[in-house]
Amino acid sequence: MKHFNVTGLCMPGQDYMADISAKIAKIRAMVDAGAYFTICRARQYGKTTILQALKSSLQEDYIVSKVSFEGAGGMLFSSETEFCLGFDALFAKSLRYSAAGREDICQWNEYGKKPDNFRILSEKITDFCMERRTVLLVDEADQASDNQVFVHFLGMLREKYQARKAGEDSTFYSVILAGVYDVKNVKLRMMEKGYALASQGEARYNSPWNIAADFDVDLSLSVHEISTMLAEYEAEHHTGMQVQETASIIWEYTRGYPYLASRICQELDQKQLGWDSCAIRMAVKTILMEKNPLFDDIVHHLENKRELCRFMYELLILGQEKPYERGNAQTDLAATFGFIRNQDGYAVIDNRMFEIKIANYFISKNMQDTKQQNMTGVLAEDVLKDGQFQMEYALRKFAQHYEGLYENIKNRRFLEEHGRILFLTYLKPLINGRGFYHIESRTNTQRRMDVVVDYGDRQYIVELKLWHGAKKQEDAYEQLYGYLESMHAKEGYLLTFDFRRQKKMRMQWAAYKGKRIFDVSI
Repeated sequence: MKHFNVTGLCMPGQDYMADISAKIAKIRAMVDAGAYFTICRARQYGKTTILQALKSSLQEDYIVSKVSFEGAGGMLFSSETEFCLGFDALFAKSLRYSAAGREDICQWNEYGKKPDNFRILSEKITDFCMERRTVLLVDEADQASDNQVFVHFLGMLREKYQARKAGEDSTFYSVILAGVYDVKNVKLRMMEKGYALASQGEARYNSPWNIAADFDVDLSLSVHEISTMLAEYEAEHHTGMQVQETASIIWEYTRGYPYLASRICQELDQKQLGWDSCAIRMAVKTILMEKNPLFDDIVHHLENKRELCRFMYELLILGQEKPYERGNAQTDLAATFGFIRNQDGYAVIDNRMFEIKIANYFISKNMQDTKQQNMTGVLAEDVLKDGQFQMEYALRKFAQHYEGLYENIKNRRFLEEHGRILFLTYLKPLINGRGFYHIESRTNTQRRMDVVVDYGDRQYIVELKLWHGAKKQEDAYEQLYGYLESMHAKEGYLLTFDFRRQKKMRMQWAAYKGKRIFDVSI
């Protein structure tokens, strides 16, 4: 019986899978062109599944060796001899599980003596590939990218690739390295592992993989690809779900991050929650509270990389615009870990679930650092009336408390920078356990953040904005109106942080193009 798999390799016939044939066809075209390239994506992005599907696609036309460095142990990379002998064994084993014939396997095993150095290994590869179109797939390649012996191996492959182009050698027809880190940027991996690269030694870490073609195949799942997985499930279970609509909602939360999309489906299936928007929100809420390797990885990086943590805080909480500049250390790290993506030249948080998870991390840190779990004295019961959340009351209480803090001149600089995290810290315990919220940051020139709270059968949309002049404030109404329209909501809330010294707190309802907006300026 099939199931939604979120641990390890997904296989057709055993797991519900999105149809990724279009992606495989694009990657296959690169292999057919004889390209060497890397597939670098964040953890749990389906790289191993992609490699397996690619191997199946290639086996009729190529001898395909798929090896993995995961769990290989430090001994493999301890010396040139250990690596060459270890790779020899891994390659021989992979041939037994490929479409290689008995002659091919014997040829590899019987050629010459055991390769205990790169010269002999190179000769063995030359002999084997002379009459065979062989493709080498290396999974978890970045497990070894901070080892100098692996860098030498890549250098050997590069030299053979260039010699083949000149008609002076035979080697693998195509080589694909898969991992989180791009081995073209060995320095980034070395820095992330905590190695100090002295100027005199940096030349050692120049890219050994500058022959690699650019890999620009989008591995995130589209709405259509998610719907193919759901359609297969629906054909067997007959739940009555609206497949396309359900796929669209799942995509809105995940932007097609393979693990997250599959995990939502798994939660809906196992808990029998249904397949509508309400059930998906419940599943997302449960997943965000659980402990899993992906979220543990996010917290680990934020906890242990101070500059990256600050970068994410400025982007998500402070709303600062961050150009998407490859080559910038923090941009590269955030992109490598899947935290951000490129949107019109600016860095934005990759998906809604990451926005919530990372924001919750900063909120929890703020609660620990400032002891403000009940900073206004307002309790969850205070904001309820007939089971409905009273957002107007919650905003009034926050505004009053904030104004009191701002009167203390010592707090002004902190409040100007961190006012929004104070509001999120205030809001979270009022809805926690009963309601659900998510953040949609608007970076670049808009400098705003939308907080959407789902409580019971109602939805509350709060736009947080920094004061940047009267014209920008007028624009805020139009921006909020547009968002309310897209969400089919009749009313919304605008919270503006105004740091001018001569200003007055404002709290009032206003009508705008048929919408009601509670306008709070503090």
